[in-house]
Amino acid sequence: MGKLYFRYSTMGAGKSLDLLKTAHNYEERNKKVFLLTSELDNRFGKKKITSRVGISRESNTFSKKTNIYEEVMLDYTVTGGKPSCILVDESQFLTKEQVWQLTDIVDDLDIDVITYGLRSDYKAEPFEGSTYLMSLADEIEELKTICEFGSKASMNMRLLNNKPVFKGEQVQIGGNESYLPVCRKYFKKQMRDINNINK
Repeated sequence: MGKLYFRYSTMGAGKSLDLLKTAHNYEERNKKVFLLTSELDNRFGKKKITSRVGISRESNTFSKKTNIYEEVMLDYTVTGGKPSCILVDESQFLTKEQVWQLTDIVDDLDIDVITYGLRSDYKAEPFEGSTYLMSLADEIEELKTICEFGSKASMNMRLLNNKPVFKGEQVQIGGNESYLPVCRKYFKKQMRDINNINK
C-alpha cells in the first residue's frame, strides 16, 4: 500500500539532494520515478531540480492550477509505465487541493509520494502546502541541519544586504544570499531587535 511522506527542513538542509538521491536509489533498482517541482523555483533553470552541491535533474513542474493526479495519469498512459514513486520538491507551494490530489495518487493508484519542502516562511508562518501535508501525510520526517550559532536550525531568516528582514511577500525565491537557516532563539532575538529599532 502506498504512503504519503512529508520531509521538511529549513533552507540549505539538503532537501533537493535527498530527493535526487532517493530518485537515484529507485532507478538503480529499475523502478520508475516521476519528478515534480514548483514552476516558481527557476534559480537554476526551468523544469529542473537542483541541489546546492550542483547535482541536477530534469523535472515536471506544477503551478497552482495544475491537477497533479491528472498529470501523473497522463504520464502513466503516455509512457505505459506506472511510476513506483512520485517525488515532489518545493512542496510548500502546493495548494490544499493538490495535497488532496497526492492522497488520491497514494490511495487510488497505490503509488508512494515523497514530498520535500519548508514547514514555514521567513516570518514563521506556515505555507498552505506544508499545513495540509502535516495534516494528511502518513509519515512526517524532519531533515535536520544546524544554524551557524550552534543549535538545530528550525527557522528560515530572510536577508536583505546581509541583514534580517521580517516584512514583504511570503514568496521570494532565493538561495544563500537571501535566506539563512537559524535556530528559534536567534530568530526571535533578531525579530525583537528589529521591532525595537522600528519603535
